[in-house]
Amino acid sequence: MNTRSYRTFTPGTRDKSHPQKKLTSGRHRCGKGRNNSGIITIRHRGGGHKRLYRQIDFRRSEKNILGKIVTIESDPNRSAYICLVYYRNGKKRYILHPRGIMIGDTILSGPRAPISMGNTLPLTNIPLGTTIHNVEVQVGKGGQLARAAGAVAELIAKEGRLTTLRLPSREIRLISENCSATIGQVGNVKWKNRTLRKAGSKRWLGKRPEVRGIVMNAVDHPHGGGEGRAPIGRKKPLTPWGYSALGRKSRKRNKYSDVSILRRRK
Repeated sequence: MNTRSYRTFTPGTRDKSHPQKKLTSGRHRCGKGRNNSGIITIRHRGGGHKRLYRQIDFRRSEKNILGKIVTIESDPNRSAYICLVYYRNGKKRYILHPRGIMIGDTILSGPRAPISMGNTLPLTNIPLGTTIHNVEVQVGKGGQLARAAGAVAELIAKEGRLTTLRLPSREIRLISENCSATIGQVGNVKWKNRTLRKAGSKRWLGKRPEVRGIVMNAVDHPHGGGEGRAPIGRKKPLTPWGYSALGRKSRKRNKYSDVSILRRRK
């Protein structure tokens, strides 16, 4: 029987590796942007291809055990690539793919891990100026910051029990020195340069079309109504609910993390 070779036209033929069955779980996605009452709370969502959720080890729970990178796979649930790691104790875990890590490399997690690409250490053991990703906000909860493709944070200061980080959004924030972070930058840096090429590609991702408010009726949007190509009739553009669409801050006031933020994102 002859072997058929495929050219990489589509993501389906480009990545032929199958995820580990024990590290995946079904994802219930019948909400389509709706709440428990069936009311749309997030517009322009619905449809999309079925996905299996890959269980990522953001905590890097296998401490002081060497792990070997076996595969580098794409994950439909995130923009970054993921790596399958085989640890010496026989366990398998998925982690975010650090930029520059290749198949066959070894990684280590723990306070005594060396400062090298892909290793995870507490912030107190990481030198100043080091680029990091997958940063914890609460000790032991797992990485929550700088996890998208190409994301990178920087450790810029240490004072007392707190460290100062510059996040990808240019926000400067205080984090406990006992929180862990992974050395390096998240891989798949050129993710934003991709082209979807057709409208159906966006529908596969679960994104529905957006309609401009100026072409709606006046009952549906503040910009709607009028005869022909009429202007919006207002000094500033508004959201469908009448709030200012440009420059209005959407962050809640008196949030618990306000104390930790030294400089806001731009």
